[in-house]
Amino acid sequence: MKIRTELLPILTVFGLFSFSLFILLQSFSSLMASTTPEKHVYSVWALPPEDVAPRLQKLMEGLRAEFTGPYFDPHITVVGAITLTPEDALNKFETASKAVKAYEAKVERVATGTFFYQCVFLLINPTPQVVEASTSCCGHFGYNNSTPYMPHLSILYADLSDEDKKKAQEKANILDESITSLSFAVTRLALYKTDTEDKTLKSWEKIAECTLQPN
Repeated sequence: MKIRTELLPILTVFGLFSFSLFILLQSFSSLMASTTPEKHVYSVWALPPEDVAPRLQKLMEGLRAEFTGPYFDPHITVVGAITLTPEDALNKFETASKAVKAYEAKVERVATGTFFYQCVFLLINPTPQVVEASTSCCGHFGYNNSTPYMPHLSILYADLSDEDKKKAQEKANILDESITSLSFAVTRLALYKTDTEDKTLKSWEKIAECTLQPN
């Protein structure tokens, strides 16, 4: 099909206009992407005292040696994974930390869970102080628990069969026979970047830490 000669200038202008519009839209998209705040997944952890952490790390190392799994710092999750901008996460963490007083955490028993991040853990006694610390922080972060809060200190992340979980549970009691009588003061909270899709935990990192006021 032949194009009429008188239409060529119009088509040329239209082509140039379309190309310019395409470039403009691309530039606008890039600008919007660069100005949109980047978001990450964060969690708030209660950290054990520095004199207790080595004992927990030794227990965790013993379990990893036999059942494998990634390394992570011992902690009690206070606020679960929530997606925020870095600035918003830090601001909420600062505000939440000021509203929480130091409290006691007591281990009840070694238990097993149903998924990777709750494979084997130390169940923490859900005292009013323990539960309130989480409730208060979750309120400041706007985090809604889909299930009732179950305070726990994980000692192994892994995908194990029920049989191997049982073995790991028994191993934990052997590695530290008095672990179920452990109690300690929680005087520090920390904000961690915790991408739950990254099961290697290589992208996880501590962003901030605060010392709680005495109760």
